[in-house]
Amino acid sequence: MAPVTQQSWTRKEICRVLSLEERQLRNWEKQGLISSADNYAFSDLLTLRTLNTLREQKIPARRIRQSFQSLHDRLGQSPADVKIFTEGKRIGVQYSGQRIEPVTGQMFFDFDTADKTRTLAPRHEPQRNREQADFWFQKGLELEQSNAPVDEAIDAYVKAIELNPNAAGALVNLGTIYFHKREWQKSEQYYRAAVEADPNYSLAHYNLGNLYDERSDPDRAYVHYHAALRIQPQYADAHYNLALLHQGQGDMMKALSHWQTYLKIDPSSQWAQIARREIDKIKQSTIVTGAKPVLMRP
Repeated sequence: MAPVTQQSWTRKEICRVLSLEERQLRNWEKQGLISSADNYAFSDLLTLRTLNTLREQKIPARRIRQSFQSLHDRLGQSPADVKIFTEGKRIGVQYSGQRIEPVTGQMFFDFDTADKTRTLAPRHEPQRNREQADFWFQKGLELEQSNAPVDEAIDAYVKAIELNPNAAGALVNLGTIYFHKREWQKSEQYYRAAVEADPNYSLAHYNLGNLYDERSDPDRAYVHYHAALRIQPQYADAHYNLALLHQGQGDMMKALSHWQTYLKIDPSSQWAQIARREIDKIKQSTIVTGAKPVLMRP
């Protein structure tokens, strides 16, 4: 029997999959919400997805930390092992068929049960579909990471979309698969569907920008890179690619601005070294020689 391949994501990969900034990841590590690592396992991915959801719902970091700690101390569980939900600013977990507040250990009770049953019943099936869609999305991620045949990952993502047509993550990942296969039309179709499903999904806009950049359509690339930055102003990769685009078209001042912004966000990665090199070229060409620098792509 062949050994099971342990799936993992590098820091850059986990940020791409979850549309996270490196700075946010470091912040969670400093707060002790996730262990610092160069590679992340599937359970870490689930924990980070939960953290991202709680952050988007504006749950205070202190409350998240208390809940995670109590989850471990009271129930011996990690955030990846249970279903976490919120009611207002309260964090709850679904555990052993019960809805529990991890900090106090108290159960969540629904009052006016008859009225709530009538209200919630029509949502039961869509909720189940979303949960199944999430399962197939995670399955697709797992298949991609384990280097399974790409058609298996495609099938998993397609199932996720069939169950939840607004599954923006699955749509983006399908777009990326077809991008790497250089099937531009299909890639564009899925990226655009992701933007329609979630107009504030910065990764979907960013990937559309990459697609148009690859197809030598800078005008549309600009639109979507800037859309990503409107949603997520500290999106380092969008600044990086805009710098390359402007530099390639000879607009050195705009390129310089994006390179400098990129360095403020990400001053220590290997890409930062390239940014510094390009800044030096621009300064030398515009201030010293007036010559157009050679554009270097990583």
